[in-house]
Amino acid sequence: MMSNALCFGRDYPASGAPCFVQVDEAGLTIVFESTGGDGDREVAPFAALSVSAGGLDHDHLVVKWTGAQGERTLYFKDPDAIRAFRQAAPGHLSLPFAQAAELVRQVRQRRRLVWGLALGMFLSTVLGLWFGSDLLVEIAVSRIPVEWEQKLGESAYRDFLAQQEVIKEGPAVAALGEMTQRLTEQIPNNPYKFEVTVVKSDVINAFALPGGHVVVFTGLMKKADSGEEVAGVMSHELNHVLRRHGLERIVKSLGLLTVVTIVLGDQQGLVGMMKQLSVELLTLKFGREQETEADVTGLQLLQRAKIDPSGMIKFFERLSEKDEGRMEWLSTHPMSTARAERLKAELAALPKKSPELFTFDWKQVQASLGSQPVVAP
Repeated sequence: MMSNALCFGRDYPASGAPCFVQVDEAGLTIVFESTGGDGDREVAPFAALSVSAGGLDHDHLVVKWTGAQGERTLYFKDPDAIRAFRQAAPGHLSLPFAQAAELVRQVRQRRRLVWGLALGMFLSTVLGLWFGSDLLVEIAVSRIPVEWEQKLGESAYRDFLAQQEVIKEGPAVAALGEMTQRLTEQIPNNPYKFEVTVVKSDVINAFALPGGHVVVFTGLMKKADSGEEVAGVMSHELNHVLRRHGLERIVKSLGLLTVVTIVLGDQQGLVGMMKQLSVELLTLKFGREQETEADVTGLQLLQRAKIDPSGMIKFFERLSEKDEGRMEWLSTHPMSTARAERLKAELAALPKKSPELFTFDWKQVQASLGSQPVVAP
C-alpha cells in the first residue's frame, strides 16, 4: 500500500508520517506505513474534520481534526483520494471543500500561465537575479508557510537539545520569560509562538531558529551586567526569526536549482531534506546585512517594550574588546564596535520613552547560575 499523504501531530516526526488515506461513508481511515503487517490505523469521522487548501503552493487538501491522540493535520493531493473524499463528504464540508478546490484551480491556472509566458525569460534572467540580488531568495522564502518553517526549526531544536543540559526552572528561566513576554507583546500580528530555552554552558552566545525557538546560554547571562543587556540580545534574536533570516540563509545555501523549484511550488524537496537542513541550521551564520537589520529592528522593539535600549549598546561595546586587532572586512559579521556606534545613531533618532524596570533582581539571577565564566582572550 503506497502512501498518498503526510500526517502531522505531536507524536509524529517533524517531517510528517507517510500514510495512506482511505475514504468511506463515515469518514477517513488513515493507515500508517509499517515494515510489517498492516500498519497502525486511525479513524477520523467526517463530523470532526475541517477542510482547507494548503502546502507551499496551496495545491494540497489540508484536513484537520482532534482525536484521542491530539490534534492531527493531513496533507494530500492525490486526485483519486480527493475525488473520493468530495463524493463521500457530508453537507457541512461542501462549502469549505468548494473554496479549497477553487483556490487549487486558481493556483494551477496561475502556474500554467507562468510556465507558458515566462519560463523562457525566467531561465535567461535567473542567473542575473541570483548573483545580482537576493530577490529570488526572497520570493522562495515568501512561498514557505510559517507552519513548515516551525517544523524545520523544531527538528533542529530537538537535535541540539539532545546533547545539552537544559535549565527548566529557577530565576534565570523566570527572568527570560519576563523579557520575552514584554518583547512579544509589542509585536503586531506575530505569527510565531516564541519558546526560549536556557542551556547550561559558559559560551557567551544565544541563537534563534526558524519558527520561534530561541536558545540562551548561561555564559551570556553571566557576562551581562544587567537584564537590559540580555533583553537586547533577546530582541536581536527575536527579530532574526521575525525577518526570516534563517530561512533566507538556508534557501540560499541549497543552491539555484532548489530555489527555483521552491519558487515554482515544489514542496516535497524541502520535506525530504528536513533532517539535513536541521543540521545546517545549527551551524548557520547570518550575513552582515541580516545582523544589522536584527540590531536596528531589535532596538526599535526594545523601545516599544519600554526596556532601556542602551543595554544592547553597552553589551556590544564590552564585546568589542574581543574584536581589537581585527579588520571589519575580514569578518562575516559587523564588528561589535561598529554595531554599537550604529545603534547609538539609531537610538538618538528614536522618540524618547521612560524605560520600565524588570521585576527581578539581576544579581540574584546571576547568583543562581553560579560563578562567572572564564572569558577567552
